[in-house]
Amino acid sequence: MSTHIEYEGEIAIVMGKRLSKSTSEAEAVAAIGGVVALNDVTARDLQKNDGQWARAKGLDTFCPIGTPVAAPADLDGIELITRLNGKVVQHAKGGDMAFKIPFLLHYISQYLTLEAGDIVATGTPAGVSPIKPGDVVEVELVGLSRVSNPVVAGA
Repeated sequence: MSTHIEYEGEIAIVMGKRLSKSTSEAEAVAAIGGVVALNDVTARDLQKNDGQWARAKGLDTFCPIGTPVAAPADLDGIELITRLNGKVVQHAKGGDMAFKIPFLLHYISQYLTLEAGDIVATGTPAGVSPIKPGDVVEVELVGLSRVSNPVVAGA
């Protein structure tokens, strides 16, 4: 179905409380229930051909996530490492993101209500590349959460 699939290691936020529309960044941070490592797998060819992302990011087996843990007080200090077959291919901290976590949650809340249990993927740092059957992708939030997934044909 797809001929060009890529990993995207991400810091994901698990909402702990309802975040109603038009909240401040401080209220957004107070609503965070936890963080979790997430691999936002994307079929780039489908993304390009479809002109939108629903199918490209929603195929069976896409978006594996680790075990959620309590969020640290320093969201900017969360260290993300993505490994492809054991080699580090992405390495960044929350503070390096184009949109910092408090702002991102505040921005999203301007348009929709986030409910407790919702997961917000925060975006990926530089270093994405294709994966193929037999590869293993590991996304780690150092000292917090980790997910490792093998790549299999047919996804």
